Amino acid sequence: MSERVIPLVDQRLQSLVATVPTHPIAPVGLLSDSLGRPLHDLRISVTDRCNFRCNYCMPKEVFDKDYAYLPQSSLLNFEEITRLATIFVAHGVRKIRLTGGEPLLRKNLEILVAQLASIRTPDGSPLDLTLTTNGSLLKRKAQQLKDAGLNRVTVSLDGLDDAVFRQMNDVDFPVADVLEGIEAAKAAGLGLDAHGRFSGLKVNMVVKRRTNVDQILPMARHFRGSGITLRFIEYMDVGATNGWCMDDVLPSADVIAKLQEEFPLIALDATQLGETAQRWGYANSAGQFDPNLGEVGVISSVTQAFCGDCNRARLSTEGKLYLCLFATQGHDLRSLLRQDTATDAQLASAIGHIWHRRDDRYSQLRASLPADNAPAVRRVEMSYIGG
Repeated sequence: MSERVIPLVDQRLQSLVATVPTHPIAPVGLLSDSLGRPLHDLRISVTDRCNFRCNYCMPKEVFDKDYAYLPQSSLLNFEEITRLATIFVAHGVRKIRLTGGEPLLRKNLEILVAQLASIRTPDGSPLDLTLTTNGSLLKRKAQQLKDAGLNRVTVSLDGLDDAVFRQMNDVDFPVADVLEGIEAAKAAGLGLDAHGRFSGLKVNMVVKRRTNVDQILPMARHFRGSGITLRFIEYMDVGATNGWCMDDVLPSADVIAKLQEEFPLIALDATQLGETAQRWGYANSAGQFDPNLGEVGVISSVTQAFCGDCNRARLSTEGKLYLCLFATQGHDLRSLLRQDTATDAQLASAIGHIWHRRDDRYSQLRASLPADNAPAVRRVEMSYIGG
């Protein structure tokens, strides 16, 4: 049994100053970091709160009734988020994902969705606007989000067995309510593509050894042929509160092997550069990929690093820019944003300067770093900047 580590330092209070460089960096639609990786995806955390207490993300013994969440005055308002998002799009961002905590806890989130949906890329194209949720509030919010302009949604669901699911969310929330939320998303048309398929409706399952491995096949059976893509995520060493150890990780290769005991699978090509999931399609009786049966994905963030083409930036709920999910510090954009004299050109230069210097590749370097529980690697919590 691994020992749980309680953080002694609140990473939310640590940040690097975002400054306007001497030489302006104008947004030209293509911004590359020091390793040649473009800026393409922006993940925006809209709240640090969640109504679940999953032990791999917000364990109850840390995030208890006395935990001090960020005050409302610290959070970026919708207009500030939209202003920054517009600048990021000018730099090359084409996909924005809203995260949390649990993003649907942010009051009137559909207003922000509508504002972001109105942004256009330099060539006039709309953004790929999506959201990740635990599904607990999706039934009541799905249609509002779709009407506001949300394109797609990803639901986190760690098992179909109600007892297992309640154990993992640790607030005794029933799995049936999440499944109803998924059906509401389908009914609203979230994730529906031009061919009438729900290619943009996904379910993510974090697999933790000794906890929910027995849910892999039931989940696959349930979503196979439903039009919903199921993805299995290796249990990650994010933050410092989840007591992570390698013994709890079930490698994605083992997940695929387990699936292939029952379902013939065919490896599929990635759909775009920087895609985190390896795609596998269900085969028909002729041994060919059958789109009607759908596909599964595995995200191997521990056993197979994908830093080499990572094109994602993360904006925390109070305006810190993080360049990696495993970062220890963010860059404070809020202070610059709230200066009355700060222009969009200055903000664009500051963001460009930060991204140009980016060299993060934690997952590739993991094996050579100090022990995961050492103070030197106190990393930001996933609940704070989103997965």
